[in-house]
Amino acid sequence: MNKLLLVILCLLLPPLAVYLKTNAVKTTLLNLILCVFFWVPGVIHALWVVLK
Repeated sequence: MNKLLLVILCLLLPPLAVYLKTNAVKTTLLNLILCVFFWVPGVIHALWVVLK
């Protein structure tokens, strides 16, 4: 998938961006938990996963 599209998706829906990049449920659930507690850690984690 296009990296620019994934970065934009990281800002809007971080768990979806992580799932589309990795297809791993464990990583997606971690990102979802981070987003529930506070949005910024979820976005940072999503950007880290997508740009890694």
